[in-house]
Order: sequence, then structure tokens, then C-alpha cells
Amino acid sequence: MIVQYRAKDIHLSDANKEHIEAAVEKFKKFSLDLTRIMCNVMAEKKGVTVEFEIHVAHTAPIIITEHDKELDAAIDIAIDRASKALSRLHDKVKDHKAPSIKELEPVDA
Repeated sequence: MIVQYRAKDIHLSDANKEHIEAAVEKFKKFSLDLTRIMCNVMAEKKGVTVEFEIHVAHTAPIIITEHDKELDAAIDIAIDRASKALSRLHDKVKDHKAPSIKELEPVDA
């Protein structure tokens, strides 16, 4: 898995990068085939925008964009939203492989 950072008009400190890397490690718990994660951080007039672009094999990329006044708050909210989206995708993939009704054995009452 490739993790890329891009900062526009703002400096990402080592603590911010470690915070994002810790979140990326948590994304692995969903057992999805993550191929690339891009984190774009952009400074704007009234705050900061954080965007996660998460590429999962065999699906469309998941793009999460969050705007806030503070960088840490924007990163935290974006991480929470990305975790929720990955959880939903994991449940969708897991339920898709569930046995069909025809494969279930009948129970005698």
C-alpha cells in the first residue's frame, strides 16, 4: 500500500504525518485490499481542507473531503468519516459472500 501526502500552502509537521499514518494503520483492520491512500491538505481563507482519496482494489475510490478551522480537527473528522466508509464497504463485501437461501438447510419443526 502506498501512502502519499500533498500539502498546498501549509506545512505538515511530523506529528501530523504520524497522526495520519496511525489512522492508515487502523484502516487495515477492515481487511480490504487497499492499494493507495492519498492525503491532500490545503490551506484556505477560513481554515483548512483535508481530503483522503482511498483506492481499494476492484471498487471505485473513496474520496472524503473535510473542511475545518483547525488542521487537527479536520484530520480527525476526515479519519472518522473514512473509517465509517471503509466499514460500510467491508460489510457490503462480507454480506455479498453470504450463502444464498437455496444453500441453507431446511430445519424440521
